[in-house]
Amino acid sequence: MPFAGSASQLDALCERLGALKLRPGDSLLVVDNSPSARSLDGRSRAVSVLRAAERRSPGFARNRGAAEGHSCWIVFIDADATPHPDLLDRFFDPPPDARTALLGGGVIDEPVTANAPVAARYAYLRGSMSQERTLRSGQWGYPKSANIACRRKAFEAIGGFREDIRAAEDADLTYRLRAAGWEIERREAAAVVHSSRATLAGLIKQQLQWGAGGAWLERQYPGSVPLASGSGLLRWALRETTKGFTRIRLGDRDALIYAILRPLEGLAWELGRLLSNERRDR
Repeated sequence: MPFAGSASQLDALCERLGALKLRPGDSLLVVDNSPSARSLDGRSRAVSVLRAAERRSPGFARNRGAAEGHSCWIVFIDADATPHPDLLDRFFDPPPDARTALLGGGVIDEPVTANAPVAARYAYLRGSMSQERTLRSGQWGYPKSANIACRRKAFEAIGGFREDIRAAEDADLTYRLRAAGWEIERREAAAVVHSSRATLAGLIKQQLQWGAGGAWLERQYPGSVPLASGSGLLRWALRETTKGFTRIRLGDRDALIYAILRPLEGLAWELGRLLSNERRDR
């Protein structure tokens, strides 16, 4: 699990992960990829922590963590996701096919109440982190690395995650595994609950980063990410906003949130294409 945050957040994360049920030979590791120079202060934690910030990218952190283990399967989870205690058993029930290298676990957006902050409520209504959003793209579908399991021999054979990009490393990993002849299976019952962005700024920043990753994918794998542009993009945003407002009933906060934030999300994602997805060494 890659992590970037404060020492107190790290402690809380390790406590949360400690609830996972393990079998002999299983191990848990958090890879601290935080930007600040700090030592792991030696305090006792429920989960092992590895400091690795030479390159600040999720791919680098995951690769460093994977290199520390020896089990034939590696499970990757986002730091802002809470796994079901039986997650590991659920990933392997039923046993994967011999040609399967990647298992896509379920990702559930954090349930929030109707009066929750706008960004969090929108993420819940939209199902922003659902695996269905990326797996439904046919030959270009992929499971989000927020919750996946990968067969070690396949992972190591293709060189693991790319370490020089900020986003879309999970799609790139999937495409390279497929090119090497491996298959994907879904494991929705092996689920995590993913925390939502609590602010509009956080939501927009996320979409900008995903947009940069999408543009990078389209350059690397032409046809993988359909991209809108120019006046067509603006017409789409206006059409979506108008459509949303026509469906709003008096007092329907959810419909209003969706009508405003759906086009904003799309515009932020497309604008993210202008940003670099490269991550250089410190």
